[in-house]
Amino acid sequence: MSHLDDLPSTPGKYKTDKALPYGILHHHRYLRLSKPTLWASLFLALFLFYLLLSPPPTPSRRNLNDSPSSLSAKYGGSQWEKQVRKSAHPRSPGGLTVLVTGAAGFVGTHVSIALRRRGDGVLGLDNFNKYYDPKLKRARQGLLERSGVFVVEGDINDAVLLKKLFDVVLFTHVMHLAAQAGVRYAMQNPGSYVNSNIAGFVNLLEVSKSANPQPAVVWASSSSVYGLNTKVPFSEKDRTDHPASLYAATKKAGEGIAHTYNHIYGLSLTGLRFFTVYGPWGRPDMAYFFFTKDILKGKTITVFESPDKGSVARDFTYIDDIVKGCLGALDTAEKSTGSGGKKKGPAMFRIYNLGNTSPVPVTKLVKILEKLLKMKAKKKVMPLPRNGDVEFTHANITLAQSEIGYKPAVDLETGLKKFVKWYMGFYSKKKSSW
Repeated sequence: MSHLDDLPSTPGKYKTDKALPYGILHHHRYLRLSKPTLWASLFLALFLFYLLLSPPPTPSRRNLNDSPSSLSAKYGGSQWEKQVRKSAHPRSPGGLTVLVTGAAGFVGTHVSIALRRRGDGVLGLDNFNKYYDPKLKRARQGLLERSGVFVVEGDINDAVLLKKLFDVVLFTHVMHLAAQAGVRYAMQNPGSYVNSNIAGFVNLLEVSKSANPQPAVVWASSSSVYGLNTKVPFSEKDRTDHPASLYAATKKAGEGIAHTYNHIYGLSLTGLRFFTVYGPWGRPDMAYFFFTKDILKGKTITVFESPDKGSVARDFTYIDDIVKGCLGALDTAEKSTGSGGKKKGPAMFRIYNLGNTSPVPVTKLVKILEKLLKMKAKKKVMPLPRNGDVEFTHANITLAQSEIGYKPAVDLETGLKKFVKWYMGFYSKKKSSW
């Protein structure tokens, strides 16, 4: 609210005019003599006034990566509600009822299946945007359906849809993984990051805080929030106010927004800072994925080096370890303390690193892939560009270990072996042009 809205109404004294100017008097006489013209003019004025006040088409169902023709919602009806309830119903006593956003994404698919396999109720939500090949997301959707997880096709910015879902199902938890991912893409489409990572997150929190009962919310932050931090390993206690990319800035903003909703509305919130997640069914925009594709096709891959000619390094974390961290966060999340948007007491707020604690140079990643693919990579070494990428990431996971039982177990070579096996099988079956 603007400070002007706080000012009391103080109308001045009304003074009657002693005489109307000739032009106005003449105009009034004309109106009295031409009633049809008067009414037609009034109608036209009202119609124009209505058009001016009418709001522009709502972007609630829009994703900035989609074309207007793909924005129609696909939900509603008794059969749809039946599917939603069936998917969200726990199969084991005391099981969770979880809404997973971004369910057809890389992490979302694995988390949803893991929850369903242990007997929790899971409902997926995904907008299937075109940031990368939607065919891969549709294939993941097939996996989810075979596991008993129904995926609602819709956008987290669609408040009507979210409210409908919360009306149909009493969610105990939300696993919020929907986001605009990728560091470099922000230079091409910055609006998509604000739309998804900030506006979409706020929309989800708005609906969650108004729910009765409120769910506990676990959401994906990112190791990118550490930005230009030079202290290693990265700890949750470190400052995160020097983001190196717009993606990082939106994830940092998300953490601040989450704290606000926790403080004001009593939402139980847990943020997970993922460190370079990889594995089967992964994202094609990740280095290990497109390195594999290009090596197999005999194309030259670009390997970046730091300004001091050192190798860029990442704390690669296998998807199964990330899933264990996500489930640990859900299982240890305390209930929200608000009800219908009103806080009744202090609520849990946590932030955890989920990494592997073993940074690996990208040059070593390439060597492992060469070994697994039995092909020599054609490499071009270049300086790390100023596009938001950082030189290294390294997670301190002490807090996650002690509080949610997080313990990564898969080393990079083992994880890449599983990825390559999946990749060769998946794309040979699909006969993809990749």
